[in-house]
Amino acid sequence: MPAVRLFDLSARPRLRAVAPPLAGARSGGRRRGSAIGLLGGSFNPPHEGHRHISIEALRLLGLDAVWWLVSPQNPLKPRAGMAPLAERLHRAEAVAAHPRIRVTDIEQRLRTVYTVDTVSRLTSSFEGRFVWLIGADNLLQMARWRRWRDLVSLTPIAVFDRSPYSHAAVASRVATALRGSRLPERRADRLIEMAPPVWTYIHLRPHPASSTALREKTDGPDGSAGAHAANMQPETAPYPPIR
Repeated sequence: MPAVRLFDLSARPRLRAVAPPLAGARSGGRRRGSAIGLLGGSFNPPHEGHRHISIEALRLLGLDAVWWLVSPQNPLKPRAGMAPLAERLHRAEAVAAHPRIRVTDIEQRLRTVYTVDTVSRLTSSFEGRFVWLIGADNLLQMARWRRWRDLVSLTPIAVFDRSPYSHAAVASRVATALRGSRLPERRADRLIEMAPPVWTYIHLRPHPASSTALREKTDGPDGSAGAHAANMQPETAPYPPIR
């Protein structure tokens, strides 16, 4: 199944929304006021953990849909370390298997690399509301992201618990800086309505799936990497850290 094409970039520099209806969404699709969760990453490979977080975000945050933003390539890592984008998109479609989870190649079409640039383009080009979805491990290293302070001023952020990063994540540099902007978990369903900077930390039942674990499972009986694992490397953040 091909990736969902959400934009027409051929005619004008400014994006023009041409999103198809989001089947099953309570709003009937990408219209004014729709609440969209954004889950960015390499999806190298996509797994049930991504799907689990997305479904919980739909339920707990009152979202109309979750968009998976499959990153084309981390420019700070060799291309040999990442499965081809088309393969990751195809796999993501198979894993998502939900009418309100949309797999997209937005970043390839926008030619954006960093989270802040992608979110800036989306928020300036679409009506509606967005919330950025991340795992606790990414909150822990978010201070290394490009212009992270600008990012948190653009969109609410929902952080999903991921053992064993819980304690370190909530004590991280970004979490400490945004301590006064933290929304209690019991009010997570109001997150999308609030003006940034605002974030919440959501505790979930641990899910065993991870990209790293799945890559390790593809190792052959002799200890050599499998065909797909040979072209993959651990996903440490949805976008490359700034050095």
